[in-house]
Amino acid sequence: MPRMTINDRPVEFDLDPDMPLLYALREAANLTGTKSCGGGDCVGACMVLVDGTALRSCRITLAEAEGRFITTIEGLARDRSHPMQQAMVAEQAIQCGFCTPGIVIAGAALLDRNPAPSRAEIDEALQNLCRCGVYPRLVRVVQRAGRVIQRRETISAVPAPGIGAEDAAQRVPALRVPEASTEED
Repeated sequence: MPRMTINDRPVEFDLDPDMPLLYALREAANLTGTKSCGGGDCVGACMVLVDGTALRSCRITLAEAEGRFITTIEGLARDRSHPMQQAMVAEQAIQCGFCTPGIVIAGAALLDRNPAPSRAEIDEALQNLCRCGVYPRLVRVVQRAGRVIQRRETISAVPAPGIGAEDAAQRVPALRVPEASTEED
């Protein structure tokens, strides 16, 4: 049974060691932020950190992940405080959101190695495909996140995570919070 650490938690999968890590994450661990990319025609949406290196989880088996440290988008920063997450929102680089987790993971790995990458290094690290075409914004995202990491800039425009239904209903008039049912109903 393959054992590894996922998002700082030791886990053991009672699954076929030849299974791609992607499916174990999504189906067995319920970590659905890592997107399924299409079975080998990888667009980078399935990117995770493996011992700090951005790898496509559809191309690594559970056996190859044995004993390694895996970080998914859920484990990068639970409160969305990672500079890549903040810069993606601040630079309005999120469209449909399918590719976003993979881009954030790839950018985070790059910035961990080099907080001031060149345009060429950014292009090399972010080979993710984005159907919405936010590529020009992604360079700005990585550069801005790098400045945040270097403490040369802060980002204050990012909303706090975990908005409750009550708060959302106040901000979006068409959305209503269901009233609690009573036993008399």
